[in-house]
Amino acid sequence: MTNNYTTAWQIKSYKTKLISGILVLIAILIYFPFFFHSIQNRNGAVLPDIVLEWLQPRDVSVPVFLLIWASGLLLVFRLFRDPDLLLLAIWGYNLLTLLRMGCIGLVSLNPPPGLIPLKDPLTNMFYGSVYITHDLFFSGHTATVCLIFYCLKGRADKYFTGFATGILGLLLLIQHVHYTIDVLAAPVFTYIVYRSARMLTRPEQRLLTSD
Repeated sequence: MTNNYTTAWQIKSYKTKLISGILVLIAILIYFPFFFHSIQNRNGAVLPDIVLEWLQPRDVSVPVFLLIWASGLLLVFRLFRDPDLLLLAIWGYNLLTLLRMGCIGLVSLNPPPGLIPLKDPLTNMFYGSVYITHDLFFSGHTATVCLIFYCLKGRADKYFTGFATGILGLLLLIQHVHYTIDVLAAPVFTYIVYRSARMLTRPEQRLLTSD
């Protein structure tokens, strides 16, 4: 990619963590359809939610995925010059996904009344052919954009992705895709994951900075 990556690739621990992170990511993506199909067959609780009762459900799939993919493309653009960001983002996403799968496995919920399915063929292909509605606690869409917010370094980038996280959470509630607690919990869990990923990759960050 750039000279920054040439330098990073010469660091043995960076190479090891990057390759292992990619392998873990591939394993997660392969397991996705099996996991989500299994939780889709569960019967869980329906939570009372004052916010959702107040919001009239509307299909806002287009702005939801514009925010998600705009944030994702911004991250990809920043990755080209920042090997530290790549390592942090991969392990952050891996840890976030594993934590979310654990939470979904422990907290069995039925979808909120009035749910309108999100329409995004690119994202849904990782879930399989069935639209998944039981992957509720906590919100993966909110958490993913929030993780991008935590990982990016520039002030303007953080302003945009922070704004995107807040608006995205609101839109998911408008579409009744999640309960309010799913959206509110996402930034908290994501921050814990971000700090964990930062600790995991800090030795490599220091080596790259010293170079």
